[in-house]
Amino acid sequence: MKVLNTKLPGVKILEPKVFTDNRGFFMESFNEKTFTAHGLDYGFVQDNHSLSTEKGVIRGLHYQLNPMAQTKLVRVITGAIYDVAVDIRKGSPTFSEWVGVELSGDNHRMLLVPQGFAHGFCTLTDHTHVQYKVDAYYCAENDRGIRWNDPTLAIQWPVSKPILSEKDRNQPFLKEATINYTYENRLDVQYENI
Repeated sequence: MKVLNTKLPGVKILEPKVFTDNRGFFMESFNEKTFTAHGLDYGFVQDNHSLSTEKGVIRGLHYQLNPMAQTKLVRVITGAIYDVAVDIRKGSPTFSEWVGVELSGDNHRMLLVPQGFAHGFCTLTDHTHVQYKVDAYYCAENDRGIRWNDPTLAIQWPVSKPILSEKDRNQPFLKEATINYTYENRLDVQYENI
């Protein structure tokens, strides 16, 4: 497996080894030993799977507050997405910066989004299946988000009129969002009381 750094420390692109032949392909999407050898020891506890039936669906930007913050390992089973991570760690030199990566069923890439980052994606094809691992269970009380088109972030989404849930349409802008992550000059995330 190749591990590629992005401009945001801690956000990584993973490229698994893919073995192809006339029948199709085989790959390990997760192997604890391999991940640990690359310093990616997160203790994933839950797998999530979403289906977006149309191109142009945006899901996000989502995160959970501490102490239920989640690291996410995102991959696409079928279809393609433009996957985005945003640094929301107060005091971080890259606060409010984002990175976007195309993940697809064809390129087999995965995006690792650590705690302290908001996450969202836009579907590039119809019938897109996205699966992601998280290292903390879903907690409705800690569930938060940021508006997809926040002008402060200026994310360059590949769609101008996305298909959104009511929840995502009404998320607050970054300046109004509840965030309890702080930057401590290292990749792990500390939290403060809110």
